[in-house]
Amino acid sequence: MSEQDMSSKEKTLFGKGLNPSNILPKKLTMNSKIKFRCHPGVECFTACCRGIKIVLTPYDILMLKNRLNMPSHEFIHKYTTPVFLEKTDMPGVALKLAEDGDHKCPFVTPEGCTVYTDRPSACRYYPVGMADFHEGGSAMGEGHDQNEEEKFFFIVKEDHCKGFEEDKEWTVAEWRKDQGVDVRDEMNKEWLRLVMRRKSFGHQATLSEQAQRMFFMASTNLDAFRKFVLESSFLDTYIIDDETVEKITNDDIELMLFSFKYLANALFGAEGLSMREDKIQAKVEEIKQRQDDSVLESIKAYKDIKAARGEEVDPDL
Repeated sequence: MSEQDMSSKEKTLFGKGLNPSNILPKKLTMNSKIKFRCHPGVECFTACCRGIKIVLTPYDILMLKNRLNMPSHEFIHKYTTPVFLEKTDMPGVALKLAEDGDHKCPFVTPEGCTVYTDRPSACRYYPVGMADFHEGGSAMGEGHDQNEEEKFFFIVKEDHCKGFEEDKEWTVAEWRKDQGVDVRDEMNKEWLRLVMRRKSFGHQATLSEQAQRMFFMASTNLDAFRKFVLESSFLDTYIIDDETVEKITNDDIELMLFSFKYLANALFGAEGLSMREDKIQAKVEEIKQRQDDSVLESIKAYKDIKAARGEEVDPDL
């Protein structure tokens, strides 16, 4: 299904509908009350699982591939399709929808979601979206810590949804806890900061192909990222203590969190990882050599142009 085929119900990385008319114009707090309930008895049950775009976070992928007992690359190949994240050139994946007329999530049945306890983050947010004053990304500097007063919540209400007609009342905090959103927010926050930081640069710069490949691997394939860390020259290049090496060797979540730190350092120069001094010097020499080679290539090109015109070339060049 093409981007144009995605309906107005399409969900973004942050769980908000693309159509602003679906967003009720009222700011909510954790203590605000809402009426909503979704269950098999609701007329529209599973309707929201069709014609949507659910972008997966690294934690979503980890939970789903473990649930299905599949290696990362197999899960990505079978259940996802490539996308770019939140108006950036950062590559990611979204759930691959069925190609029949329903365009439904691969895990939905008439009885409900078959991976419900491990469902993606975006599925958990609805109908309560969250925004904060740093969502533009530029203000989210190193060491920034979101305070409660800096974020607010809102309701996304779509015409087809009958869950709002139910009589179950919650506070926003109660709803988020019931849906497991708080855990997901904690697991996703550093990765989302990478996306928002990249978004803040706009079109002023682009990620290199190598940087895009590294971001994609670290975000979608922890099996490959672990191999990269443990079996390449990575540990000879960076100063990583033995305790951390032990954690990322045996714990997928620790490895995932480490990948966010590595990406922040590699893509944006954030603190948190240090290279060995000899490797820094070698890198400096490599960059210097590339610059020298570029200068020599430019001089040669200049000489060739002069010669082609029959003009005299400065012998000192």
